[in-house]
Amino acid sequence: MIPHSDRPGAGLLADLKVTRYSALELFSGSSEVESLVSLLLGGKAKAVPQEAMLQFNRFREQVERTDTSDVKVVVLGGGTGLATIIGGDSRREDWPDHPFSGLKQFFTDLHSVVCVTDDGGSTGELRKVLPLVGLGDLRHVLLATIRRDALIRRYNLDEAQVWRLVRALHRLFNYRFSQPPPSSDALMAAALAGLRSRERPLPTSLHRFLSGLADSLFSDPRLRQTLHFSQCLGNLFLAAAVYRHLDPGIPAAELLTLPEEVRRATAAGLADLSRELGVPEDGVLPASLTPAELALLYSNGVLSTSEEKSARVRRSYPVDQVTTLFCGEATLHPRLHDLLTEATVILFAPGSLYTSIIPILQTPGVAEAIRANHRALKLLVANIWVQTGETDATREAPERKFYVSDLIAAYQRNIPDGVTGLFSHVIALSMADIPGSVLQGYALESKEPIVVDRERVQAMGFGLIEAAVFSSDLLQRQRRIQHDPDALARTVKTLWFLHFQGALSSLSSPRQKLPPEGRSLRRLTQRLMPCCRYEQMRSCLESWGFGRVDTVEQVMAERTSPLGARQRQELIQRLLDILWHHPDIPLAHLAAPQKLCLVDANVWAGTQEWDNIISSYQPVKRRIVIRDDMAKTRQGLESAFLQALGQSLLGNYAAQKSIEPLLSYGNPVGLLFRLQLIEAAQLKSFFSLAEIGSYLQLNRMRPCVREQGVFTRAVNLYEGFTPPGLYFGLFYAWYLDNALAPTMEYKMAIMRSVQTAMIAEQKRISQRRKDTIRFFREKVFRQGALSAAP
Repeated sequence: MIPHSDRPGAGLLADLKVTRYSALELFSGSSEVESLVSLLLGGKAKAVPQEAMLQFNRFREQVERTDTSDVKVVVLGGGTGLATIIGGDSRREDWPDHPFSGLKQFFTDLHSVVCVTDDGGSTGELRKVLPLVGLGDLRHVLLATIRRDALIRRYNLDEAQVWRLVRALHRLFNYRFSQPPPSSDALMAAALAGLRSRERPLPTSLHRFLSGLADSLFSDPRLRQTLHFSQCLGNLFLAAAVYRHLDPGIPAAELLTLPEEVRRATAAGLADLSRELGVPEDGVLPASLTPAELALLYSNGVLSTSEEKSARVRRSYPVDQVTTLFCGEATLHPRLHDLLTEATVILFAPGSLYTSIIPILQTPGVAEAIRANHRALKLLVANIWVQTGETDATREAPERKFYVSDLIAAYQRNIPDGVTGLFSHVIALSMADIPGSVLQGYALESKEPIVVDRERVQAMGFGLIEAAVFSSDLLQRQRRIQHDPDALARTVKTLWFLHFQGALSSLSSPRQKLPPEGRSLRRLTQRLMPCCRYEQMRSCLESWGFGRVDTVEQVMAERTSPLGARQRQELIQRLLDILWHHPDIPLAHLAAPQKLCLVDANVWAGTQEWDNIISSYQPVKRRIVIRDDMAKTRQGLESAFLQALGQSLLGNYAAQKSIEPLLSYGNPVGLLFRLQLIEAAQLKSFFSLAEIGSYLQLNRMRPCVREQGVFTRAVNLYEGFTPPGLYFGLFYAWYLDNALAPTMEYKMAIMRSVQTAMIAEQKRISQRRKDTIRFFREKVFRQGALSAAP
């Protein structure tokens, strides 16, 4: 504890609590801390006596004058939220108008720890061909971290030159192209086109460095392939900086066997680029140097891998758990552990709940290092808005809104050993100063604020600071609410000041028991490096035969016309894109098919009984057939292809199928669907006969007692049922993306009903749906079993 006499401002704090009255009570905050934060943010007080106002002003001046150069701040988060509070959202078009804001202006010893599991956009395209962590959020935060004084010192710039440089960097790092540029000079010129100044906007040495990185994109064959995808130049700069530290004689395939070399080069390349931007070499660090993917387990038991997919797919169920799946041994940056244990302030930035903070804290060694630091002020900044797909439903009560306490509960469930020792206080946006009309406007866009439930947060053992940490400028100009970098930075500085003075209460153990950890996932398969997976999928599809059937004569003669070379390559690329966006599809699922045929819709003979409504798999020919009108759109092709691919896993399981009438006193009353399984010696399937039998029973087919390998199902005369092959294909597509199989989404809706309100038959149906999900998770996609839920 710091002696009272050594704490500047301690006397002022005592004066603010005179016995005759508490001047802090004149502010609207619910606590003294909130009142002081409100004061520093320019909040309005009630009628204030002159004496109290003088005390307030002296306190404000003391906080503003306090030197923070020796305050080591470490901020953890994802891309947009972390960049915003560090120095503003550097992807925004208007960012160069106010680039020097946020925490970097208040704390010079500032370090960012970035979640690098992103797999969407340009970053996702890079992951197809390079064995690197996600680079997009690193680029985003790195640009937001640049400081005016550092750029001036490094490049000896005047005021006008530093502003030109900022605009040039913003243009370069955010420039995107969709067609391969002809040369590095053309690429740099296109990125800088439109800048007003005729003078070279980049200092000579920086221009030489960045141009050298652009040159390597064309000269290094391992990097040249990145130019064939839609890309962001800033991400390519980062990739090129990394590859400068890899022996050019090592081919791309061999790099996959040298993960330590790639990790070393990643750290060195990031340090090089940081240094050239005037950022400390350890100013921006990845949470891990090992590539990883995120798997989100939903409360209905479906597990879905991919951060980008989690934001795109609407599961209609809350997330139960997120698991970080590393492609090899998880390795920390050499500086990260020391930074966390030496930090004065540790701050968790706002951002996507399940895809920013939690993956960082699941990286081995990170949470432990934070807990080991007992002197740091540890703060969590709560999100403002509900995020579709992540916080639009709660695990405990899916029907209600999302609360700040739900954020804490999610951390408790998903972080090893829970939230103990990770943060003591939560900063939340006060909605008191937000006009109701603005909130109504957001409501019309189906955006709802995360509700601040003070009592429950405090009962959990955390301090809550509600403050006006939003941008009043954006509110006035665009009627938009988001975190304001400067307001949040002032809040953090005020809280650190109070912590330094010993005036920020150290919290005791929670009065309310924190929720236990959720179900744990026992992953049975090891993650393949994304670029390796992409290449193997491409190789597999290239080996397939592709054809068309356009006439009845071709159908009768069982003949196909080959696709032209261009059509073939376009179809392969479309199928490859579909497979890439579903990382849960094992490569083994592509083993059975050898051909794919598009059939003209006018000659398509589709019947539900034989599993071929829009697509099917023909096990004898090992061929997927798809009705050609389904291939005209991305979603149509995706739905049809995945349904047929799912059916292919069953293989030639059925030796014979038949539909027989059921008679009563000679009158037809129903139909009997009969299926004879093939002999084990002849089976060519992804499954064993026992697994197929388990699946058939989930499809309400009963094993025949007197006939080995025979399964039957009876249905009423004028009612239908979805036969096992078609049902399997539909469920396969639904599991990967419920929007691809609306028929199944309708069937699965019963699981969202309240169990206690169900009758016995409904409960049986709901349980059968859960068992089917478990079968697909464990047996079809080999994703592993779950431990019992608490």
